[in-house]
Amino acid sequence: MFIDPILIQSAKRIYRTYCDSRAQVGRKPLGVALNKETLKGQLIFGERPILLPGECFININQMEAEVYP
Repeated sequence: MFIDPILIQSAKRIYRTYCDSRAQVGRKPLGVALNKETLKGQLIFGERPILLPGECFININQMEAEVYP
């Protein structure tokens, strides 16, 4: 499944902010629920993310990978 690189960059920014502020204390999220229009998102820690209309889920593995298909 192709995910727009802009969405991945936005998710990485949200994840990086979390890591910078809570690197030693926080848990590792499963990914980010991201609004495709506003590029605002929330970290997801639960196993089954519930997405609102217009949102997509970016998996942590997709954010950590250096090369995207």
